[in-house]
Amino acid sequence: MKKYYLLAIPVIIGIVIAYYLQIPSEDKQEKITTQTLMQNGSPLIGNLDARITIVEWGDYQCTFCYKFHQSSKDVIIEEYVSTGKANFVFRDYPLNGPDSVLAAEASYCANDQGKYWEYHDEIYKNWAGEKTGWVNRESLEQFAKTTNLNVGQFNKCLDDKKYQQKVLDNEKFATDIGIRATPSFLIFNNEKIIKIEGNQPLSVFRQVLDII
Repeated sequence: MKKYYLLAIPVIIGIVIAYYLQIPSEDKQEKITTQTLMQNGSPLIGNLDARITIVEWGDYQCTFCYKFHQSSKDVIIEEYVSTGKANFVFRDYPLNGPDSVLAAEASYCANDQGKYWEYHDEIYKNWAGEKTGWVNRESLEQFAKTTNLNVGQFNKCLDDKKYQQKVLDNEKFATDIGIRATPSFLIFNNEKIIKIEGNQPLSVFRQVLDII
């Protein structure tokens, strides 16, 4: 796949600053391509050939990830993904520790049964704070039942830690390319990439998506 390298020029959007990704070394440039940004994450939502790609780096326990999911995600999907202007990928950056890693593993176990996004949404639907204990094997199994997964297959996947390394690899890659907080978004086309950090107002996302 053709590699798209990134610019490093900051831009200001309204009163919120959205940064072009800073790339201090050639080594990092080699890591940041369309392929490496999209691989190893969620199933893609939208048309693979859309001109714009949105990559969200998130943590299932993160307060502001939850707020983005509640306030902006569906609008962005409706206005930009469903209309063919962009596609959307979620990648894990489990800053809140082992429970966040476990939740991310569970999402990929659900993906084995073709229900990644249903399970992803179910986790956020039941969000109950950061490091409060709500993410555990019992709750994850209940989410599996709610999304009509084969629970035995799902539990075996978790028992085998089938996707633990995938989640940890996502976390390491994010750190390597300069992701420092959740949620963070890399919005890019074949010319440039813009990084938005935090659950910014929907207007910020619209401005970026309309100018990129």
